[in-house]
Amino acid sequence: MAKLYVIGIGPGGKEHMTLKAIDTIKKCDAIVGYTYYIELIKDFIENKEIIKTGMKGEIQRCNMAIEKVKEGLNTCIISTGDAGLYGMAGPILELAEDIEVEVVPGITAAFSAASELGAPIMHDFCTISLSDLLTPWEVIEKRIETAAQGDFVISIYNPKSKGRVKHIEKAVEIISKYKSKDTPVGIVKHSGRKGNERVITTLENIDFDIIDMMTVVIIGNSQSSIKDGCIVTPRGYKI
Repeated sequence: MAKLYVIGIGPGGKEHMTLKAIDTIKKCDAIVGYTYYIELIKDFIENKEIIKTGMKGEIQRCNMAIEKVKEGLNTCIISTGDAGLYGMAGPILELAEDIEVEVVPGITAAFSAASELGAPIMHDFCTISLSDLLTPWEVIEKRIETAAQGDFVISIYNPKSKGRVKHIEKAVEIISKYKSKDTPVGIVKHSGRKGNERVITTLENIDFDIIDMMTVVIIGNSQSSIKDGCIVTPRGYKI
């Protein structure tokens, strides 16, 4: 019986994909994904049926993948990062009926960016997406405020787009009510991909102009510090 695999391909480079993700893609008959993400795995998908759509075609892609499985093809649908975090695992499991589904994990953008910054999420942290396409901005604001009050390290996804220029500034304004102006902040663009850039700064000195949709912003907690060009959040070991 054919099976549907929901695969996280990591931040985008082959070197950041798990062996299981690569092996699973290779053994599938059909590959479904966002056009740009398909390009990231082109080395593994020769002689396979490729189904791709543009932005905002998530549910369409899910339904296409499910149909391919029902046609008898082992099929994978891909997400960057981990498919279970802002990816395709959720909608697939909501939509799929009478087919077998397996989720294959991947390295999230937060973890990839953190590795480039040092060790900023060594302690309790949360991820918050600033995209309000599917979540009301009022709910996002409440989550930002609660996370800042709780002194979590905060990893911010989707910080800015052409239609959401000021959301990141508003998020930082909320966070600044509870965190020191000297709190370390890491800004990573194109983590794990060509064109990778990283900036380490502080909460009061963020350059919002360098932030875009391909950026992850990691804001430390009250114990985080900058050491030798890295952000370090102590776990609490006696050193």
